[in-house]
Amino acid sequence: MSIRIAGIDKTYGPKGPGHTRALEPIDLDIANGELVGLLGPSGSGKTTLLRIVAGLEQADGGTIHFGERDVTQVHVRDRRIGFVFQHYALFRHMSVFDNVAFGLNALPRRDRPSSAQIRSRVMQLLEMVRLTDFASRYPAQLSGGQQQRVSLARALALKPDVLLLDEPFGALDAKVRQELRRWLRHLHGELGFTSLFVTHDQEEALELSDRVVVMSNGRVEQIATPDTLYRRPGNRFVFEFLGEVNRLEGDVSHGVLTCGAARLAVPGLDDGRHELLLRPHEIRLSERPSAGAHLPVSVSAVVPVGAEVRLELEADWLGEPWQASVGHAEFDRLDVSRGRRLYAVVSQLHRFDAAKPQTLTLEPAV
Repeated sequence: MSIRIAGIDKTYGPKGPGHTRALEPIDLDIANGELVGLLGPSGSGKTTLLRIVAGLEQADGGTIHFGERDVTQVHVRDRRIGFVFQHYALFRHMSVFDNVAFGLNALPRRDRPSSAQIRSRVMQLLEMVRLTDFASRYPAQLSGGQQQRVSLARALALKPDVLLLDEPFGALDAKVRQELRRWLRHLHGELGFTSLFVTHDQEEALELSDRVVVMSNGRVEQIATPDTLYRRPGNRFVFEFLGEVNRLEGDVSHGVLTCGAARLAVPGLDDGRHELLLRPHEIRLSERPSAGAHLPVSVSAVVPVGAEVRLELEADWLGEPWQASVGHAEFDRLDVSRGRRLYAVVSQLHRFDAAKPQTLTLEPAV
């Protein structure tokens, strides 16, 4: 089931100086079977938009279509949606089976399946979410990840046209979140339902989504695939929101940027003052300066994280420390430790002080 959001806007409070504009007019088309993430900081409007799509709030203007059906004024109970909340919202006095069956049992008599059909549907869903052996347990006897899977099974029980998820993994610890993300992505691929989910977690949005809608202050900043969003951000907000950012500010003259004791060749950059941004993985370290870069740094912190080592770099010419990430082999080769003096070599720089974002490719990363 496709979703078309056209000109949806929302204001809280009376019109005038005291009102709060929660959503600027927003247009968004979601294809049938697509999994789209709404990503942004608190107050960006993502949850408001999700609740309007669900029918839990009314927009001030615009329309919402599910397929060819205009649901703008349709009550939430008639929109045929499944909704998964951050805090599960399970009935504590009901077993797992009864929680999943609740929506089916609550249907009007003329629409309600038989008891045998309900049991078959519920057990099918419990098998799908890997909880068949937990059917008779109560929510308090389950882990957080298991409770969220029950919540998802309950949302799918009525075969909704659209599945909406509001920070579905926000209440879980990091390891369980990662496992459930992989599981949901697999389930979505298997069933092909159309989903819209809210998150403030960049990694979650990039891992789960077919496309990501980045929002801030009630506006859509960019809509793109995860790869495009990360590699070709549309503006500075998107670049800075999607991960760690290092800043380099200096004066450019004849293709060379200088900042205190630091020098960096930046071919193609206009003369004048510039602020440039780069990611931690766009830095490598060397025991000596390169032909195009003289960027002396000292290692001030070392944090091993999984397959990489995250380093904090300081220097007199830096306004604030840089973050760099290196592989363990590179870390061992350079004999990195706190206080070690090295040189940074930059592979790419990103410029957002012009009308159009610009990426400068410098020395290739090794």
